[in-house]
Amino acid sequence: MSAVATHPPVIAVLGNPNTGKSTLFNRLTGTRQRVGNYPGVTVERKSGRLRAGGWEAELVDLPGTYSLAAVSPDERVAVDVLGGHLPGTPRPDAVLCVVDATNLSRNLFLVSQAADLGLPLVIALNFSDSAARQGVRIDIAALSSRLGVPVIPTTATSGDGVPELQHALEQAVGNGPRMRPSVWPGPVDDAVAELRQACERAVGGGLSDAELRRILFDVDSAIPERVGWDGAEPSVAAVREKLRASNIHPFAVETMHRYGEIDRLLDGVMVRPERQGNTRAESIDALLTHRVWGLALFAALMYLVFQSVYSWAGPLMDGIDELKGWVKAALTPALQGMPVLESLVLDGVVEGVGAVLVFVPQIAILFAFISLLEDTGYMARAAFLMDRLLAWCGLNGKSFVPLLSSYACAVPGVLATRTIEDPRARLLTILIAPLMSCSARLPVYVLMIGAFIAPIHGPWVAGAVLFGMHFLGLLVAMPVAWLLNRFVFRMPAQPFLLEMPPYRIPRLRDVLWRIWERVREFLVRAGTVIFAVTILLWVLLYFPRPASVEELTRAQFVASAAEDAGGEAAVLEALQDPDSELSATLDHRVQSAYVEQSLLGRTGRFIQPVFAPAGFDWKITVGVLASFPAREVIVATLGIIHSLGGDVDEESGDLRSALASQMWGSGPLAGRPVYTVPVAVAVMVFFALCLQCGATVAVIAKESNWRWATFAFVYMTALAWLGAVLAYQLGTRWFGT
Repeated sequence: MSAVATHPPVIAVLGNPNTGKSTLFNRLTGTRQRVGNYPGVTVERKSGRLRAGGWEAELVDLPGTYSLAAVSPDERVAVDVLGGHLPGTPRPDAVLCVVDATNLSRNLFLVSQAADLGLPLVIALNFSDSAARQGVRIDIAALSSRLGVPVIPTTATSGDGVPELQHALEQAVGNGPRMRPSVWPGPVDDAVAELRQACERAVGGGLSDAELRRILFDVDSAIPERVGWDGAEPSVAAVREKLRASNIHPFAVETMHRYGEIDRLLDGVMVRPERQGNTRAESIDALLTHRVWGLALFAALMYLVFQSVYSWAGPLMDGIDELKGWVKAALTPALQGMPVLESLVLDGVVEGVGAVLVFVPQIAILFAFISLLEDTGYMARAAFLMDRLLAWCGLNGKSFVPLLSSYACAVPGVLATRTIEDPRARLLTILIAPLMSCSARLPVYVLMIGAFIAPIHGPWVAGAVLFGMHFLGLLVAMPVAWLLNRFVFRMPAQPFLLEMPPYRIPRLRDVLWRIWERVREFLVRAGTVIFAVTILLWVLLYFPRPASVEELTRAQFVASAAEDAGGEAAVLEALQDPDSELSATLDHRVQSAYVEQSLLGRTGRFIQPVFAPAGFDWKITVGVLASFPAREVIVATLGIIHSLGGDVDEESGDLRSALASQMWGSGPLAGRPVYTVPVAVAVMVFFALCLQCGATVAVIAKESNWRWATFAFVYMTALAWLGAVLAYQLGTRWFGT
């Protein structure tokens, strides 16, 4: 078959969540995987090559779903791929259905829906080892005979059954066995026939019986929109009323009919042991889902997770900074004599790459914990707990994982919202996810607390302020979600149906693979945006660059330093040595002067009156503008503006001293310190609530559109400004300076 040799067959991998589908996919494809987005949608597309002997096929890992009654973007993509309706994606030649052997009845519901599509099917009976340990006995031969398709027992984590599965898939492609479709009651067939006639009158037909049943059974089917049947609802409503007149409810008949067939099919095929008291899993659930002890354990676990993220990522991030410094030092000699190119490469390109890579350790560590929690089965219990806390503001427990992920970085948090079915609930979660205090805000907190809180109020107050800053965004996010839901989205209460997966021991290979996938996704999606914005920021900070700025700064520096150095001649002689302290100080002052005269510096001076109610001077305002690519950039920007260079960090004693000694030069506050405790708190509040992250804005736009991304940036900036003003004004009124 030469056609197959040049174009391998496509096999869709379908299954419920928590069935080990992705693990089996990884086992079948190994490292021969590609990850991207489906054309025109933001849902992730994962595909890979299955090679067995001289045969190969293209496997497409569909998003996990419980039903083909598609609601969420992920579920709609699964349905469109199976039907061959997604542009750029061919209809599969066969379907691999992965089912959980310990929960066979529920899993076969999705299989029976897939059977209606008329594609060759192969069933992987995964977790066969777990079923055997639980005393569940399944007659594989009888099950395969009744279904009419191959049923292969597998254990994805160990690879048991994979060779047999590969052989079954090879045999299924082409004219492989089809599973026997469901036999529907007469009134349902009549309703489908009437819908077919209505569709033919409206758009000329073109829908299969399976698709017509989806229109009939689903509350809000996307199929009429796809085929351009704009006036479908009156016809569908009329057909449903006739069905109700036959004592058949259109929204309940599918569930009742399919599960009735499944029960009859499994009779005598599957035998479960008699139940004997509470199982160990139920005893653990009683503790982990307890409304008091469960929440206490959850809080302790989250503290451990985030403490580990900060502690373990620190040395790795320091190593990346050192590597960045080494690269700069290595490139500097080759770029000397070309100031513009030198600044572009060192301050633009190298800094841009460093700004991307510095997030990798935190993202990797966070997703290591998330993968462990998911694979053990705890994440579902945590979502169940959080549903009680989120329900009042219009969200449910499925928003928990995206919000949790946003504490490391809002980019993966926004991407994690794809599992939320309701599009309005998904968008609402996206809009509040950036309010979680991500790790990029930490340098701002450490700098301000270390310089102005800890020296005055001691370490205990400093620790409490740091703790409070991390939860300020969460405390604000819930009322914001309530307001957006009440006045913008107007969603009804979100039902929360969640399967409690069994407890399992995570497999290291799968955890490491998932970490790599998330890191790669961050580098591709967010990294390119961060790099581009960093280059743009370099342009705004570098130009214009008149020579008169350096000449004037040098003259002023020589004159001011002459008094302490024994005359101008001594200063000029010292400046001949490029490694002297005076040369370094002059270079830093020149950098500061250039920043002040740059496009960004001029913009900062222009809009400073807007931030004056928050106690910000023009230098803080420039730092706010410069930190749009990533919030922690403000630390380096303040270092440059205060003539200390851009290589300072939040622990720098020189930077803290420079900020503490900064005075207002004019206005009603002339001669008074710029930075006070209220100003420091205002700066932290602003960065806790603002959306100073170009990568997050770009990802929000990709997951929704630029209108909502702009709305998120505007509302969070306004919220941050209001919070900073309140912090400064109330702090000044209550505590003075």
